[in-house]
Amino acid sequence: MKAAVIDLGTNTFHLIIAELSSSGVEVCYKTNLPVQLGQGRINENIIIPEAFERGIQALKGFKAELDRQQVQIVRAIATSAIRSAANGAEFVDEALSRAGITIEVITGEQEAAFIFNGVKATGVIKQPSLIMDIGGGSTEFIICNPDGYLWKKSYNIGAARLLQAYFHTDPISTEEKTSIRKHLDRELTELKTACSIDHPQVLIGSAGAFETFAAMLLKDTDIKTISSAALDINAYQLLSEKLIASTHAERAIMPNLIPLRVDMIVIAAILTSYILEEMGLKSVSLSTYDLKMGVLHAIQADQKFDSSR
Repeated sequence: MKAAVIDLGTNTFHLIIAELSSSGVEVCYKTNLPVQLGQGRINENIIIPEAFERGIQALKGFKAELDRQQVQIVRAIATSAIRSAANGAEFVDEALSRAGITIEVITGEQEAAFIFNGVKATGVIKQPSLIMDIGGGSTEFIICNPDGYLWKKSYNIGAARLLQAYFHTDPISTEEKTSIRKHLDRELTELKTACSIDHPQVLIGSAGAFETFAAMLLKDTDIKTISSAALDINAYQLLSEKLIASTHAERAIMPNLIPLRVDMIVIAAILTSYILEEMGLKSVSLSTYDLKMGVLHAIQADQKFDSSR
């Protein structure tokens, strides 16, 4: 059985298609498009017309691929940019009428649960851990252990939101970095309390910016071929300092840093370093599985397969 998940992220729309069976999930096709749905006015909760149209056109292309591959089950999941936008419902309606895609707008709590399911499928959760998924509109945190999650929450501190609110100099100024840290101090008090209770030992970064960190650190590893990897925390800290101190032009020519993330990676580095420091975490791992794989595994778990075949 073929199933597909469309992840309508704030920065990127992803399509992943997999063969599902009683033995698991086997991905057979992946693609993504840098739609930048949050361009320009994400903090005003508006999808601007150009981004709106890019999103619809991306979904039309995805629908053509779904039809070509005769996919039987499709779940299109919308997160922060669409759920918070004043014209988000209009986008959902037009996605159905113009592209033939039915969108589910999920809550931040549901988003965190799917992310946990995806990360869990890699087998990387071996001790009390804090999962972090930096999106464009929101960032999700899940405290967990190998038995399940203990606490989860979604915050509207995504990279696109923070970039548009605070990142206006090149390179980012000390004052802007201080403003971001003060904002995180205000927003993340509940996370700090939860970490003080459950004592996670390792930060697990879910896909996105963490794949970029890994690609820049693990130069001999093809990130597309792995589900998880340990990252050297000292090497990460040196990379983070380099990214934060660099200009746009300097980052634009750094190997393994895609154009979409040239500026957002600065925000991701500030966020990640803040979490490592404030939560007292001493190690970092990457999970390349995220919400998309979490949804695929949920679909697989719901199916009744013929064990005789």
